[in-house]
Amino acid sequence: MRRFTAILLLMLSLLLSSTAVKAQGGEPKKKETPANLKKAATDLERSLIENDNSKIARNYELLSQEFDDKDDLPKAEEYLFKALEIYTAANDIAGRAKMMRKIARVQEHQGKLRAAAQNYNAAATTAIDKTAKTLNLNDYNRLKNQGNPQIEESYLNANISLLNKQRKKAEVADTYMQLAALNLKGSDTTATLQNYELALGQAKNYPVKAIKIYSEIAKLHVAAKRYEEAVTVVKELLEDAKALKNYNTQIVQLQYLASIYFKMDDAENGVNALKESYKIASANGKTFEAKETVILLIDHYKATGDDKASMEMYEEFFKNLDRIILSDTSLTDAKTFRVTEERIRRLETEKSFKDELITRKNTFNYLLLGFMVLLLLLFAFIVKALYSIKTKNKEIALQSLRREMNPHFIFNSLNSVNQFIAQNNELEANKYLTSYSNLMRNTMENSNKDFVTLGNEIENLTKYLELEHLRFKDKFRFEIKVDEKLDPDTIWVPNMIVQPHLENAIWHGLRYKEERGVLKMTVELAGKKILITIDDDGIGPTKSGELKTHNQKAHNSRGLTNTKERMTLLNELYKTNMAFTVTEKTAPETGTIVEITFPIINKP
Repeated sequence: MRRFTAILLLMLSLLLSSTAVKAQGGEPKKKETPANLKKAATDLERSLIENDNSKIARNYELLSQEFDDKDDLPKAEEYLFKALEIYTAANDIAGRAKMMRKIARVQEHQGKLRAAAQNYNAAATTAIDKTAKTLNLNDYNRLKNQGNPQIEESYLNANISLLNKQRKKAEVADTYMQLAALNLKGSDTTATLQNYELALGQAKNYPVKAIKIYSEIAKLHVAAKRYEEAVTVVKELLEDAKALKNYNTQIVQLQYLASIYFKMDDAENGVNALKESYKIASANGKTFEAKETVILLIDHYKATGDDKASMEMYEEFFKNLDRIILSDTSLTDAKTFRVTEERIRRLETEKSFKDELITRKNTFNYLLLGFMVLLLLLFAFIVKALYSIKTKNKEIALQSLRREMNPHFIFNSLNSVNQFIAQNNELEANKYLTSYSNLMRNTMENSNKDFVTLGNEIENLTKYLELEHLRFKDKFRFEIKVDEKLDPDTIWVPNMIVQPHLENAIWHGLRYKEERGVLKMTVELAGKKILITIDDDGIGPTKSGELKTHNQKAHNSRGLTNTKERMTLLNELYKTNMAFTVTEKTAPETGTIVEITFPIINKP
């Protein structure tokens, strides 16, 4: 019988293809693919498809945390570096500093102390927040002083104080665990246990951390042969695992609990714990865990010589093996996760290619935009040059029109002097020439100006009318009135616009009248405009036209045309709204009324 049992046990061992490893540390023996990890990978895949960099960086960070929780630190580091790359490209300073600190912590847990120190220092340099700077500098200095427990402990305590103020419980728990590990190196198990308990108090809302801390506390109790305390801790851990429906933790911790009971020579509770572990593994399709539990039970039965119990365990396992395997999703989950990771790699490659294309496209667009800007600038320069030429042409045309008026004015004046001389009226001729010279000096000084002050224009017009009055004193009298609201020294008026109308009133209206006429000119403020009115009681345009010769008709027409052209050019050059109207009085009155309007101009 014993020989048959030994053969069956050998077959079982070969079938299970694994040497039993007793649960000594309370840690899982097989790396599963937890639901959170699969979700994080799926979320990352989705964000890569969406090509949303902020979501991609966040999902890299979450996936890294999941790998960290399952103690796959190289993977955790890999995804943190990818997140860092995105934050760096986006010039997100806060994100960069946070990733550097996380990378440093993962590297420290892997024993990459030099790289961790460099990243702590880089995080301190990058961080904007003063507290973040201090935390990273403390960790950098702590690693620089490796081997000096007192200095290391002081920096860890300083960080705990800062993190407590910010209520970062997860980091506080991690730092207490670092303190506990430091105490354990110094064989101070009391301080180690205290710090683990403090860490546990901070990790209540972080199940993965809590499980690790419970496990470490249980190890300490077992190492110190405080088995009852170890049992209590493991049972607390099991209660938390049951509440979270964390079957893997329940299975492993029951195996660990059994090992503690065996150390206490409590075989009954030890076997019961293993059976409970097998029951949970079997019910939830955990083939690896069920196999391991069976091996532990068979080892125990072999050690106690209970071949019957070994056979019963063996038979039960084989009877349920097909069902357990069929309900085991671990292999499928692992394969699915590998496929997801492969898709992630492919999407990352595609994203890199797309980003490169976008960069090239943006470069081309910037070059094209720069070229378009240069073309627009060139076009603007050409338009400005053409506008400048057009404006200059208008100024030249305006100057030409003004100069066209001067010879006419000089010619008429010289005719008057000639008339006085012909009449042997030397005194009147001298008087006329004196006034004429003053008027001509003012006219020449203003010949290149488009605008003159109202006072200057009134003075020149008065002198002109005085000269004409000397010649036609029996034909008219004149009067000029200026609105008191207008300041003659600050108001500007267009040069040589009024004079041609006064000349027309005298030469084509008043001088043909038999009795003495009246010429009135008023300058007044009309709303936001200036109104100049020239009122004469001459014979009027109709009768004057009948008396004119052909040459006189052409001259009169050119005078009005010149005035209109100059007003048009002034309006275009200075954006004003000048205008004039000529109205013939109706019977029984005779004469003409000319109204000239233009806006108030304080400075041309």
